[in-house]
Amino acid sequence: MGNSRLPKGPGQPLAVPWPPYRGRAMSLRGTLFADLPERSRQLLRACPQPEWIAPMLATLTQRRFSDPDWIFERKLDGERCLAFCSGRRVRLLSRNRLRLGGTYPEIVDVLESGRDHDVVIDGEVVAFEDGRTSFSRLQKRMGVTDPDAARRSGVAIFYYVFDLLHLDGYEVTRLPLRDRKALLRRAVRYRAPVRFTLHRNREGEAYFADACRRGWEGLIAKRAGSSYASRRSPDWLKFRCSNQQELVVGGFTDPSGTRVGLGALLLGYYEDNRLVYAGKVGTGFDVATLRSLRQRLGELEQARSPFAGSRTIGERGVHWVKPQLVAEVAFTEWTTDGLLRHPRYLGLRRDKPAREVVRERTGR
Repeated sequence: MGNSRLPKGPGQPLAVPWPPYRGRAMSLRGTLFADLPERSRQLLRACPQPEWIAPMLATLTQRRFSDPDWIFERKLDGERCLAFCSGRRVRLLSRNRLRLGGTYPEIVDVLESGRDHDVVIDGEVVAFEDGRTSFSRLQKRMGVTDPDAARRSGVAIFYYVFDLLHLDGYEVTRLPLRDRKALLRRAVRYRAPVRFTLHRNREGEAYFADACRRGWEGLIAKRAGSSYASRRSPDWLKFRCSNQQELVVGGFTDPSGTRVGLGALLLGYYEDNRLVYAGKVGTGFDVATLRSLRQRLGELEQARSPFAGSRTIGERGVHWVKPQLVAEVAFTEWTTDGLLRHPRYLGLRRDKPAREVVRERTGR
């Protein structure tokens, strides 16, 4: 792809194969790599663009800090999305490899035309409500797979990209994060709904306090010199303003009074291959959600409880279901006996298998 309009870097070019997997020689001068420090260019690995790269995940922490070796980004409450762009081909994949192109066709449109480079980028798809990212609002798009229906949904979405994994025939995951973000900023021409995720280099505590005042979910602190690792890593840390995590739906209760659909969802998480009961959530639903959930859960009903152990779930009118659906839930804290306090339903997740849901604990 053409990049003759890009600035040339100083010093002697580094000779590398180009395209690297076809054995023809070309220097990095005149490419986006030209301005990288030589130590970073030595970390580039020539290879074809992969079909899949597992995303890097952050570790929860209660520690707040400022450190010149870390950067701080806004934590977004949406759906993780990796974009694989090669020529005119654009593939959007979720954290568990679901195809998202039909759900977010506006992103595909921009990435098809708004770049001069082949890239694999990492980011988050979000919807806004009152200036805040809203997972509940995004739900109205997440179940739609027809591009025309998605465009007519009335829910505007944005794709905030924050990392670069592959660029023009080179794997860049071993580069320091600051270098990857510098390349990312120049590799795509940003226009709605694709946005570059800004960051701060200092004052992590003050930024976190400001994030919570604004009603944001929190921040992600990232070690500036770290490589990209396809796993949960202490090099990315979550500063959360409120508690929130995924939980598996193992049952539901009958509605009472004028309520429709269901009363509450019974939730759990996996520990040692067993589904542990974590409590129930009965708030955060609108009427349409209650009805659609009741229909989906009715198709999953089973006779026996999926929860392990001898804990009695003291509810009337309980229906057990196969533990296949994953709900995103906000709550104030865990009680001493391991139950959610003041939980609130946010929506169903489709980007994480139920068997991977565990209780999220602080890592440091």
